[in-house]
Amino acid sequence: MTSSLAYRPDPQFMALGRDFADPVDPADFPTTRLRFRNDRAAATVGLDGLSDAEWIAAFGRFEPLPGNQPQPLAMRYHGHQFRSYNPDLGDGRGFLFAQLREQGTPSSQTGRLLDLATKGSGQTPWSRQGDGRLTLKGGMREILAASLLEAVGVPTSRAFSLVETGEELQRGDEPSPTRSAVLTRLSHSHIRFGTFQRQAYFERPDLITVLVDHAVETYYPHLAHEPDRPAALMRAVVEASAKLLAGWMSAGFVHGVLNTDNMVVTGESFDYGPWRFLPRNDPNFTAAYFDHNGLYSFGRQPEAVFWNLQQLAACLTLVTDQAGLVEALNGFSDAYRDALRAAMLRRLDLKPRDLATDMNLVSAAFKALAAGGDALRWEPFFFDWFGGPASESRAMAGPRAALYGDEAFADFRGRLADFEPDRPERLEHPVFASDEPEELLIEEVEALWGSIAAEDDWAPLYAKLDRIEAARQAYGFADVSDKNNAV
Repeated sequence: MTSSLAYRPDPQFMALGRDFADPVDPADFPTTRLRFRNDRAAATVGLDGLSDAEWIAAFGRFEPLPGNQPQPLAMRYHGHQFRSYNPDLGDGRGFLFAQLREQGTPSSQTGRLLDLATKGSGQTPWSRQGDGRLTLKGGMREILAASLLEAVGVPTSRAFSLVETGEELQRGDEPSPTRSAVLTRLSHSHIRFGTFQRQAYFERPDLITVLVDHAVETYYPHLAHEPDRPAALMRAVVEASAKLLAGWMSAGFVHGVLNTDNMVVTGESFDYGPWRFLPRNDPNFTAAYFDHNGLYSFGRQPEAVFWNLQQLAACLTLVTDQAGLVEALNGFSDAYRDALRAAMLRRLDLKPRDLATDMNLVSAAFKALAAGGDALRWEPFFFDWFGGPASESRAMAGPRAALYGDEAFADFRGRLADFEPDRPERLEHPVFASDEPEELLIEEVEALWGSIAAEDDWAPLYAKLDRIEAARQAYGFADVSDKNNAV
């Protein structure tokens, strides 16, 4: 590895031992062709100076990074999948590859502990007869989802690397054979609610205590001196999960598979499968074709997140009294309200006023989205009105001006006039000279994949990512993950 890298390894999870993970070997892929490297994310952990050959060695062959884990770890966990408990889960096609410190900031010279973890890196003891692989299309979709979510201020893992691996995969939900890849993501944690569920299933309160202590000391050190650590952790996870949920709802994002093994204690969105962004306001919209009953539809995501939090609390009853856990769960409604208020004001670039005034505007915004029906796509609404009163003339001269002039939008526009823009100078960014925002509806995603599948043409994907990056810079949202999670 290049000696000049400011890389700071800190492999902590492996110290928990074999009760929590199994050492595994990565797959030996026929080829390793680099398709995507996230140098902006790499710079945050001191790895942007890697040559392409060094990058492939690390994220295509998974040769250990210096001073880090000597071997990948397939993490052990259980989970509820569509509300049915599954004790046969675990990292079946991925592993924790390394842990390292984020570059220090003026407020913290320590930096958060971050994970480099994989998807499609080969079989493990938890593969359950699966091939342990990832389709190239699946990797592309995760890059897109994480990029746009970050751009609009949602706490998310970041797609770090995508390497095409030269295998032909058989899948039942897309034309096969299809191309294979291995994805590496950079995330604040991979400790799932299901990680706790596994220890509860085996009636190991001692190991739940180990996990609580690890989560508190690693991700929420300000709680280290709390007399009831499990309850304190539960309160923190409730708050972080409420912020994540509010981010999804303000972004019109449908995760698709909100199982307990797809939620982590730090409140980051990760592991993107059949995700979708709303084409328009529709509470019943589902992302997964197999979600026949709409369990994880857009409008039911608050219910799903709370249900998952209840399962985590049930695990913690083995190590503390219920009273503190019930109190933490009872705080979810207010936490979500406050987080949604903040998320919606952020998306509209407005300074907060008082709770009642702010929530009346939030309600008016959702009603306006509903009133727009098929004529109003989700993302353009927020793009048009970013800056609030400062964007009145821009919105009313744009392609949706006639719609906004309708009586159904009068309440929203009237309430909006009472707010001040937070940072109206952002409207000077060239992105806002366009009539349309960057969005990710399924038709565009399929078209991007179509260029790759038919002609191996990656230029449209890279151009799309450049435009999303421009949108991220234009919106200028602080890294929400940094604010949500302790260092």
